[in-house]
Amino acid sequence: MELFRNPNIDFLGKKWYFLAFSLVFSVAGVFSMLFWHHVPLGIEFRGGTLVEVKFAQAPNDDTIRGAMDRAGLHNFRIQRLGSASSDEVLINLSVQETSEAALDQGKLRIIQALDTNAPPGKQDLNNTSSLTLAAYLLEKDPLHAGTDANQRYAAQAQAIIDYRDKVKGGVLHSIDELKTAADPAVVATLPEGFYLSNFGVRNVSIVGPQVGSQLKNQAWIAIGFSLAGMLIYLGFRFEWIYGVAAVITVFHDTLITVGAFSLTNKEISLTVIAAILTLIGYSNNDTIVVFDRIRENIKLMRREKLADIVNRSINQTLSRTILTAGLTFITVLALYLFGGEVLNGFSFALVIGILIGTYSSIAIAAPILVAYQDWRLNRGRSTAAPPAKAVAGRK
Repeated sequence: MELFRNPNIDFLGKKWYFLAFSLVFSVAGVFSMLFWHHVPLGIEFRGGTLVEVKFAQAPNDDTIRGAMDRAGLHNFRIQRLGSASSDEVLINLSVQETSEAALDQGKLRIIQALDTNAPPGKQDLNNTSSLTLAAYLLEKDPLHAGTDANQRYAAQAQAIIDYRDKVKGGVLHSIDELKTAADPAVVATLPEGFYLSNFGVRNVSIVGPQVGSQLKNQAWIAIGFSLAGMLIYLGFRFEWIYGVAAVITVFHDTLITVGAFSLTNKEISLTVIAAILTLIGYSNNDTIVVFDRIRENIKLMRREKLADIVNRSINQTLSRTILTAGLTFITVLALYLFGGEVLNGFSFALVIGILIGTYSSIAIAAPILVAYQDWRLNRGRSTAAPPAKAVAGRK
């Protein structure tokens, strides 16, 4: 199947436009990484404490930031879980200790920052534990329990917490909602010692700084080995200049993709690194298809200029390139639009990478070959030319 029948586009004639396009996006990404958002590494790489918070209604990010700033928490990130109108957020703190105490500390700091209207002497039922609730019920003894009081109140407390977390999603709107989950006498005594905030901390997790540093090093090693492997493979299959051109092209694609993450302030997680490694292979595959056609045409068109051979080779593979890239792009675009928050970074990297990778196979890799040959020819002429004094002496 062909989209274009005998196309004759002068791609090399537009190389300066392509160079300008690449420079604009590359420089913008580099400036963002150096001066603006820097490289927004995910918690896997920089370490920290992740606190998942569910609100009774969709929260305002500016309100959350203001509350966090007033509580003295300045180095944090806020990420919506789900759509922009979602009532769940993920707050990433810079607390990097890996102990159980650090988990409680991260949760407590978020609760203290967000809950600014706590009644004195009361505890938040949306953020209390079953042990704390059981101890309160044991003290109040609303059921007038006997020797099995500990077990009975522990069961009542667990039933309340299960209802809050499993049925109501972690946030109760009214204490009266618990009448179907616990004994009415138990529910009646709760307002004396508890109140309800408009949020609940659902989960707290920690990635230590040593683990983050190790993952970061392994990610760089994986990318480095993949680039080195491509250079060696293409050097053996074609010539070393083909390998150099492919590696420069992949570096170009990776730089623009990472720059896009920095410009949009999207976190680079382990799944994003997986996407970048996928793009390295994808971009390299497109480049090899063009290179292979160039090699075939060089044997058939020995008397033509390399620039003309490269142009014809790109045009001959244009339909295949657009069909393959187009179908893949539609798939990853659907993944980006409908894949949810977990796959957002991964699919975003694929969307940007496939566009840039397809473009670079045509606009970056092939012109490098022509530029190298022109440089060799010019160098050969200058080397072969006799010195000016010798020429004058012959006259």
